Amino acid sequence: MPPREAGGDANPLSLKLRERIGRDGPLPVSDYMQVCVSDPAHGYWRRRDTIGAAGDFVTAPEISQIFGELVGLWCAVTWQQLGSPRPVRLVELGPGRGTLMRDALRAARRMSGFIEAATLHLVEISDALRHLQRATLEDSRGQTAITWHQDVAEVPDGLAIIVANEFLDALPIRQLVYAGSAWHERVVTLDATGALVFAQGRTIDQPASVPSVAQPGDIAELRDGEQHLLARLAGRSQPLVALFIDYGPASATLGDTLQAVRRHEYADPLAEPGTADLTAHVRFGGLADKARALGLAADGPLTQAEFLGRLGIAERATVLMAANPGRAADIEAGVQRLMAPTGMGQLFKVLTVRSPTLPPPAPFG
Repeated sequence: MPPREAGGDANPLSLKLRERIGRDGPLPVSDYMQVCVSDPAHGYWRRRDTIGAAGDFVTAPEISQIFGELVGLWCAVTWQQLGSPRPVRLVELGPGRGTLMRDALRAARRMSGFIEAATLHLVEISDALRHLQRATLEDSRGQTAITWHQDVAEVPDGLAIIVANEFLDALPIRQLVYAGSAWHERVVTLDATGALVFAQGRTIDQPASVPSVAQPGDIAELRDGEQHLLARLAGRSQPLVALFIDYGPASATLGDTLQAVRRHEYADPLAEPGTADLTAHVRFGGLADKARALGLAADGPLTQAEFLGRLGIAERATVLMAANPGRAADIEAGVQRLMAPTGMGQLFKVLTVRSPTLPPPAPFG
């Protein structure tokens, strides 16, 4: 792991952070993450080269087109299950390069009437990624109206089907560290050389979601961004179904899951801020509890392997390989990666959140 930069050779965002900490004091981990991803000049999501083989990480839609196709068919079947309403708001949170939605729309055209009923809403804060999404979805724009939003709260009212793949893991988290028989805010501050370091901050009251029994040095993570997102969904006046696909455990656990990835390798989260993807594991049990506390219903989680298997990934792969024999090996390898019991197939989970007046969607019902 490379040493963290200090002094005059630091990157621009590191310098900016050190100046802020020197002036205002230590930053909670959540504030540090927020600056790293959204700083107007140097934030990570201002970059265009983040996703894909040439970027820092690869998501499921980039691994196999079948992933997006199955999600698209799930959206169309869910719409049909709800009575084929017109219009329906098809919403994606954090669309990346637009690959998932491109494949989803292509597959969803098989369901008569769905594309004509849908208005497409992409929630994306990055101007660079919006540019890539426009290019990727260019062939779909003439058939489906597309609108970009900064926040899901901007999506017009109406029944909504929402998809979020690897969106929750990127929301800034708070971290607490247990020391001296109490929980403390974990912060980012400066050491004697001026380098960014983690430290123990102020004592805080015991949060209800954090275990009462802990050992010195234990770290708990609080995902306030999930609460804000779910509150916005619960506040919509028309019914909705939201599909969340992300990585993390099914139940709440202690531990430090904050990680940085740069060029497909793990990196120091405090080194070269703004140049690496910062994420943390999603606790799906806690996510479901938050949804229910706000009056929403939650289904799952299923593992990604269970979800895709029930939607027919093996059958779709067989058809696709027969139609493209020259790509059969690559198609099979992509499916195996998505379904791997020691990898994405088990690590990634799928949870739906819905209005309680709606039935559980397939394959949860």
